[in-house]
Amino acid sequence: MLTYGTLQLGWYGPGRRKVFFRIVRVLVLQKTDAKSADMAGVETDATHPESMATEEEPLISNLDLFLFTLIAGIVIYWFMSRKKPEPIPEFKKLDTLTATSTRETSFVEKMKKTGKNIIVFYGSQTGTAEEFANRLSKDAQRYGMKGMAADPEEYDMAELSRLSEIENSLAIFCMATYGEGDPTDNAQDFYDWLQENGEEDLSGVNFTVFALGNKTYEHYNAMGAYVDKRLEELGAKRIFDLGMGDDDANLEDDFVSWREQFWPAVCEHFGVEALGDDSSIRQYELKEHTDLNMNKVYSGEIGRIKSFENQKPPYDAKNPFLATVTVNRKLNKAGGRHLMHLELDITGSKIRYESGDHVAVFPTNDTALVIKLGQILGVDLDSVISLNNLDEESNKKHPFPCPTSYRTALTHYLDITHPPRTNVLYELAQYASDPKDQENMRKMASSAPEGKALYQSWVLDACRNILAILEDLPSLRPPIDHLCELLPRLQARYYSIASSSKIHPNSIHICAVVVEYETKTGRVQHGVATTWLKNKSVVDNGHKSTVPMFIRKSQFRLPFKATNPVIMVGPGTGIAPFVGFIQERGWLKEQGKEVGETVMFFGCRHENEDFIYQEELEEAKKKEALTGLHVAFSRDQEEKVYVQHLLRNHKEDIWRLVHSQNAHIYICGDAKNMAKDVQTAFYEIAEELGGLTRTQATDYIKKLMTKGRYSQDVWS
Repeated sequence: MLTYGTLQLGWYGPGRRKVFFRIVRVLVLQKTDAKSADMAGVETDATHPESMATEEEPLISNLDLFLFTLIAGIVIYWFMSRKKPEPIPEFKKLDTLTATSTRETSFVEKMKKTGKNIIVFYGSQTGTAEEFANRLSKDAQRYGMKGMAADPEEYDMAELSRLSEIENSLAIFCMATYGEGDPTDNAQDFYDWLQENGEEDLSGVNFTVFALGNKTYEHYNAMGAYVDKRLEELGAKRIFDLGMGDDDANLEDDFVSWREQFWPAVCEHFGVEALGDDSSIRQYELKEHTDLNMNKVYSGEIGRIKSFENQKPPYDAKNPFLATVTVNRKLNKAGGRHLMHLELDITGSKIRYESGDHVAVFPTNDTALVIKLGQILGVDLDSVISLNNLDEESNKKHPFPCPTSYRTALTHYLDITHPPRTNVLYELAQYASDPKDQENMRKMASSAPEGKALYQSWVLDACRNILAILEDLPSLRPPIDHLCELLPRLQARYYSIASSSKIHPNSIHICAVVVEYETKTGRVQHGVATTWLKNKSVVDNGHKSTVPMFIRKSQFRLPFKATNPVIMVGPGTGIAPFVGFIQERGWLKEQGKEVGETVMFFGCRHENEDFIYQEELEEAKKKEALTGLHVAFSRDQEEKVYVQHLLRNHKEDIWRLVHSQNAHIYICGDAKNMAKDVQTAFYEIAEELGGLTRTQATDYIKKLMTKGRYSQDVWS
């Protein structure tokens, strides 16, 4: 008896054809097996002639008829029951949706609708350029004009040519430079558009640019200078000179000085006069909530409410991943500093990183500082509030996620530790009951030399944050909602990743030193992020510690060819990316790949105190993942020795690797002193062993930079 199993004939979809042919195959095979069984029976019976049948087998048996009928029935059923392809519905174009989309990306239409004639675009990585843009847009009101700050990432910048449709219009660009002369993340598309649209006609567009940068970097204010030059090339009219802000000196001073000259030039160009109204201009209004569902109140999330409870990839600056801290250990054996190594678990996050990338973390302010602010201002920190933009058409509805409590705002969203900028002092001056305090605060916000000197000494040099200012000016007691409106946002902190994803695909390592120092007023200042990270125990009161983070891609990359030698220079925590580089080169070696020489120049103060990652480096040297390890212990002898001195000591090997073997050079650490001194050492090596003049040596190193063979990951 043959068994054909159960046929599921009610299936539809792409798998039915496979099922049908599978059934046919089973039936044929089973019939074949049946015949084979009959033949086996014949052979068995051959030893017994008395049992052999002499009857001839018919041409078509009953089994054949049954199988033919069954297969034919299945085929007919399959064709008859097939689903007809469903027609693709036609959707009519919704004019209303198109119009809405246009309005959202058209800054020109928005300006026309709201009666604005000045737009201030900002390219900002840390929030400073955005802050300056907001200040300039508010300034416009004092000159009878209306301004708006705008993120170029949110608008169609191809509409810039249409700005001339608005009478007396002006585009201001506050552009920060990031990394090696690159645009900030939010200005990347605008930068690409400027480069790719050579035929764009911007005649009739008025513009000016204020650039933000740091002179210690090789490409000082490159982005601002490029935007200024490129807009003019495309036909736009510059109405005031390019402003150059230097964060290494006094960025606030540079901005205030430029701004003081800029507005009179605007008045002259457009034939307008200042209104003479120096009163405070509020941008947001306070709304207090008394019976709001707490599930609708922000508690520290950066973007989507409750995003830390319900995590959804992809993760970025607006949607950070909550990584668990699995390791937090002190690296140095002794000394007064605290150098630490943390490991963040990213299992299941789908986050990918490469050696040389940066990890960004969102810290929180010290609880003690927040409580003190609440006490001085006499407010209930747990009051739930919203600060709503008075300009209903603005894309920025709130200065920080709202609704939330004052406690959350001061803990998660606002920068309360940096010295406030002059515009904050100016706005708060009205709340000082002592006329002398009012006068001094307004003086510090002016461009007068005496005022600048007072701001430099009393605020910047003394490192007075907003709490210190309130403590030292008892007559100053501003409403907390106005203070929250004026304070800048607390920014993410970036660290070079100290691991390789080849070895640690589900873990990101951080190497950092805790910032702590005493100010001129006798107060002890603690670094916001490093103090917060230091206190991130693996287990805290029975709960796992977590860190909101995301990855920022970097150009600081190992050479594509593993055979290229690598020279790494990184004193102190500048070793971080090189820990990952060494891990990766070691992994490649274990895979049987040919790997070029890997040489490390590291520096620390004392061998017995802060020779961090000593065991890891020595193990890598033993396994030949690291072919050269040179360490400068700067304070273990009378005369200080730094990494640049070791470079000169090994000049022959360095020149051989660089000039003859296409070595890649990597520098990580302090930009102001170390990076410059190291670069000078390379100039001197090129001069001495390459027979070059200083000018030629400088050009030689610059060509290495252009080719991606001299890379820097530095900070000031």
